[in-house]
Amino acid sequence: MRIAFVFALLVLSACAPSFAPPLDGGMTPKVVDDALLARDGTRLPLRRWEAQGPPRAVIVGLHGMSDYSKALEMPAKVWAKLGITTLAYDQRGFGLSPNPGIWAGAEAMRADLNDAVAAARARYPGVPVFALGESMGGAVVLTAAASANPPAPDGIILVAPAVWSRGDMPLTYRAALFLGAHLVPGMILSNNAAGKVVTIIPSDNVEMLRALGRDPLFQKRTRTDTLFGLVNLMDEARTAPEKLKDGAIKTAPPILFLYGANDQVIPAKPTQSVIAALGSKATVKRYEHGYHMLLRDLEGESVDKDVADWIFARQP
Repeated sequence: MRIAFVFALLVLSACAPSFAPPLDGGMTPKVVDDALLARDGTRLPLRRWEAQGPPRAVIVGLHGMSDYSKALEMPAKVWAKLGITTLAYDQRGFGLSPNPGIWAGAEAMRADLNDAVAAARARYPGVPVFALGESMGGAVVLTAAASANPPAPDGIILVAPAVWSRGDMPLTYRAALFLGAHLVPGMILSNNAAGKVVTIIPSDNVEMLRALGRDPLFQKRTRTDTLFGLVNLMDEARTAPEKLKDGAIKTAPPILFLYGANDQVIPAKPTQSVIAALGSKATVKRYEHGYHMLLRDLEGESVDKDVADWIFARQP
């Protein structure tokens, strides 16, 4: 997620970053055919891939930045054949959810995860439920586990989680991000914001990447205040393992941590630091030929099967 920030703008007054309205209400969350109904009554578009036969487990999947629930389609089809049902919803501000392009805030995103896990348990009573997050979704899952009100999955699966905090970024990135979010929060950034393309290869699956480029629901432009919110979340994810160690680590569910040796989106240093901080709590798998979008890489099916094997190993 290295982005060339260029701000040569004169402004007369500062603006605060624009985030979506806070959550409200006390409804019981539930899964309906095509949506997750959150506690505040918000309908978050949902995709389901049912297991072939009675489900042995349920995965609640959270997509990454700019993406939406379809991000889980490729692995979910593999998991369905293996007896795992997958539920994936468009997180607030993404896909067809309310306020697309507007950062909802980490607290709201974590609350939605709690709602999704609870709704999955109600929909599939007696079936183990696992929370999986890819990239930004991984940061939501990890920070939720370290929060004062964690969800209650039977296990956590982090796929190339977004843990690139401010402390890991060059000073120029941090300064540009702050100024952009506070002076011009609605400014739209794209890969060629500086007049040149920043070359980042997120996957070796070129056909999949081309399809994303044609997908109107995949966000190709991002507001500066949304980037600011994402970095706030990554800051929290970077320190979440220490919070787990402070008390919740003993009761937190087991963790599977997956990352690719060729990840060009999240640098290796913060990833390794988070892995070290998680210690023996996490089972770690490194894929020599893997990129950031591990589950959709050319070798993604082998990753999918590793996920299923880890889930089944945790069952009686």
